[in-house]
Amino acid sequence: MNQSSPSPSPANAVPSGSADAPAPPIAARAPELGRRRGQRLFNFGLGAIVLALAWYTFTADVADHLHLYLGLLIIILSVSPGLRWARQANFSLPLFEAFMLTSINTYAIPLLSGHQALKNFSTETLTLAALGVIAFQGIALFTYISVRARAQRTPFWREAIVNENISYKLGYGIAITTAYTFADNFTSLIPGQLAGPLRAFAYGIGIVATFLQCRLWGAGILPKSEKNFFLVLTTTQIILSWSSLFLVGGVSIIVLGLLGYVTGGKKIPVLFLVVSLPCIAVLHNGKSAMREKYWEQQAPMPTLGAVPAFFQEWIRYGLDPEIQAQRNDSNRLLERTSLFHIMCLVVANTPAQLPFLNGTTYAQIPGQFVPRFFWPEKPVGHISTYTLAIYYGLQVEEDTTKTTIGFGLLTEAYANFGFFGLAILGVFIGAGSKYVSVSAASSPLLSYGGIFMVILMAWSFQTEMTMSIWLSSLFQGCVAVLGLLYVTRHYLK
Repeated sequence: MNQSSPSPSPANAVPSGSADAPAPPIAARAPELGRRRGQRLFNFGLGAIVLALAWYTFTADVADHLHLYLGLLIIILSVSPGLRWARQANFSLPLFEAFMLTSINTYAIPLLSGHQALKNFSTETLTLAALGVIAFQGIALFTYISVRARAQRTPFWREAIVNENISYKLGYGIAITTAYTFADNFTSLIPGQLAGPLRAFAYGIGIVATFLQCRLWGAGILPKSEKNFFLVLTTTQIILSWSSLFLVGGVSIIVLGLLGYVTGGKKIPVLFLVVSLPCIAVLHNGKSAMREKYWEQQAPMPTLGAVPAFFQEWIRYGLDPEIQAQRNDSNRLLERTSLFHIMCLVVANTPAQLPFLNGTTYAQIPGQFVPRFFWPEKPVGHISTYTLAIYYGLQVEEDTTKTTIGFGLLTEAYANFGFFGLAILGVFIGAGSKYVSVSAASSPLLSYGGIFMVILMAWSFQTEMTMSIWLSSLFQGCVAVLGLLYVTRHYLK
């Protein structure tokens, strides 16, 4: 089949079909403006990467000079697809590009900055692990470029399921997620047996609503009143999420919103980043002290009224120089997202000490799609993660009920089949991303196919998951969101 280039005008545009429909994104209204913005975004990204490469060239903390070149190559392979997308005039969703970018913080930065945990491994292990990441990236990129696909024309991909002004209704989706976050963290209203389905529904709706509103904002067509409503609800949701002392939920919302904003207008919200990144860094700095007090010493978690004082205390810990002096270097914000030391652990032990798993964790995938109603003893969702953690001696079975260790797709692939596993994963990611992206090239964003792309975008930066939990959680999110839209459209008219 021949590849069809994404069309700038209809690709992922918000559908129009009524007098109240919002204007299509910038690239559809003014292709020349889209090209200019794309070129500016490309120049900004290229400049930032050149500065980053220069910085690490002179400051990298590596045991072997070869590791400097390998780390820089990982960065170059990570950003190349995104730079190519930025330069294009169309505003299609950068699914593959977003996934590839995650290799910078998970693999390149830990290698180049001398992550504390890497001191436990030999130079040869670090080299082999870095080559494994590069092999995956190279194969995934080659596959993505080489695979031919064409835009799909079935109703799933081409038929808009909403043909009216949708922006004000998206606020209801964010309100649902915010209400669920409040109920989950501060009340006992949610029955235990319904917690899973309700979570999938609430956060699935929230993912789509957050991305779409930020995309409309980036495209310059979100009304001011709805911007304010969105900011109030989203900020409340993030604060409520962080009050559990888990930063990842709120940060995921921020990253998803940034993706939506950038893909909608090919602009970088510089002011937002200048304000939000230092705030996240301060909270991250104080997180260990807060967890020691509220988790280990079991101080009462805050009630809703005590949340402001709770965050004041958290910020105070985050800015306390004595507490920061006691922190280990490996606790730095970007290094906390590292998967490279886990990759090194697996490379060092497999197959020299432990044989390859030969597909053991992949064999656990089908069972995750069986409803627990039909299989009450179904293994937990993180069964593959626990299998790896126990196999490599990071946990005993009792520990898995308290803590989950992130392994990631690349490490799992190597643990099962070595470099062959990384190659197969690269083909799977490259071909799958290409097929879905090109299939949705002419899809309205508010078609089933377009919303499926949005959900995939949200899952593209879930770097710590193994394949079983990645696929099963993606399936649950799709059922919750697409299933609700289908039922609403066909049975609740």
